[in-house]
This record gives sequence, C-alpha cells and structure tokens, in this order.
Amino acid sequence: MNTAGKRALITGIHGFTGRYMAAELEANGYEVIGLGSHPGSEAGYYQADLTDAEALRAVLADIQPDVVVHLAALAFVGHGDANAFYQVNLLGTRNLLEGIAACGKLPECILLASSANVYGNASEGVLSELTTPAPANDYAVSKLAMEYMASLWYERLPIVIVRPFNYTGVGQADNFLLPKIVSHFRRKAAKIELGNLDVWRDFSDVRDVVQAYRGLLEVKPVGQTVNVCSGQAHSLREVIGMCQSITGLDMQIEVNPAFVRASEVKTLCGDASNLRSLLGSWQTPPLADTLRWMLMAD
Repeated sequence: MNTAGKRALITGIHGFTGRYMAAELEANGYEVIGLGSHPGSEAGYYQADLTDAEALRAVLADIQPDVVVHLAALAFVGHGDANAFYQVNLLGTRNLLEGIAACGKLPECILLASSANVYGNASEGVLSELTTPAPANDYAVSKLAMEYMASLWYERLPIVIVRPFNYTGVGQADNFLLPKIVSHFRRKAAKIELGNLDVWRDFSDVRDVVQAYRGLLEVKPVGQTVNVCSGQAHSLREVIGMCQSITGLDMQIEVNPAFVRASEVKTLCGDASNLRSLLGSWQTPPLADTLRWMLMAD
C-alpha cells in the first residue's frame, strides 16, 4: 500500500503509545501530525484540548488528515476525579469526531483506542470481542460509553475501534506494574512490594501494538471492534522469575495486603484471532524478550 505523504493525525502524541505510534507511521512513509493538550514547539504539533470543541474544529480544518489515530485519553484507573474520565474519554472523543466530520475532508480511516478494561471482572479466561462487556470502574465505563457514542457516527465516518489488553515497553511510567518491577531490578533493589502474585495477564510489546494499529489503518475494517492482545497469559510470579533469570538477581518479594484487591480476576487473556485474520501474520514477541529490552535499555 502506498502511504507516502499521507497525513496521519495522532492525538496524545506525547504519551507512551503516541511516541511509538509516531515512529511507526513515520517509518512507513506517513507525514505525522501530533495533537496534545500541553504546549510543544516541534514541527507538525498542535495544542488543543479535547474538551475544547471549537479549538479542535479549527485545528482539524487546518490539518485535514488522511488517517487519524486517537490515543489521547485519561488513562490512569486510580485518577481521583471520576467526572474527568467522561469529559475527556467520552465527550472529548465526540468533539474530535465532530471536528473530523466538519473539516472538509473525509479520512480513509479513524482508529479509536478503547480498552480491554471494558470487559471488567466478570469473565474469566479467554475474552473475544463477543464477550459481554462488564466495566468495573469509571475509566472502563467511560471507554465503553465512548464506543457506543462512536457507533452513532458509523454511517458518516470510517471508524475502527481497538481494545488493547496490557502492553508495555521502554518509557512506560513506573505506576504501571511491569515497569515498576523492571525498575526495581534495574536499580538492584533488595525487595519489592506487590499485591497478588498469582494473577495472570495478557501482555504485548508496545512496538507490536503500534504495528497492529498501523495494519488496521491500512486494512480498514470499518465498523469493527478488534482486540489487540498476545493471546498468552503470564502470572506476576512468572514475570518476576523472567526478570531474575535475565538479570541474575534474586529479589525479596513481599506481598503487601494493601495492594491485594479482593475482587481481582485471576486470569485475563485476550482472543487475538480476529486481529490475526485481518492482518495475517501479526505476532508479539515472547514476554521475556520485551522484559530483556526494558531491563537492558540505556
């Protein structure tokens, strides 16, 4: 597919995923334009808040993107202000779609990042896109509400929704679990405090997640919702074992009761068969390879 010179708008370009998404699209010939809520001086960057519909409309009329990757969101589940999740994730996305619809150019594809959090805590085992959502916090409810709102635009805009499961990589903040574990090993800490070690989660590598997003932009399965996941679950106990074998360090593990959530699901694993049927050979590397990259990064 010829992507040379196609203009790709990435919202949330300064975030963890946004930086990798920009690199992935630039490496494949796209002209990347970034949107964020904070000031920035780099070329091709626009500052506009998702909650400011007028500013968004003006920016989009100027950019006229060929494709859009909407990553900007309030993402930290423990964030104190529940209303902010709805202002940004639901209403902010609606403002974005309104701005795109009014910009004078119909993009080829608009990829909206939702979250596997919409599945909640009700379903054990392997979750497909047909699993009934059961969101268990305001963040997840705001993402599911965003999906329903976006479906109202399907007749007017070429929208694809992705539900990423856990993913990680170099540069992810330490308030996420795997970077927290990695940072303890990197600084040779004597011990680490964690919650339940016997929860199993599906982890992908951020570099492959953004590759999947680019693939979906190009395949354009418009109107579909697609899990992005490895299809493999690992326990935290396994993650620590991998880090120990990569670094040769033994670390004391303390289970802090304050970190143990009573209602936590033991196993959450995604079904990636829809993604693979759309993209063909997509894979994410073994988790040990991603951890090695994170542990050995300069």
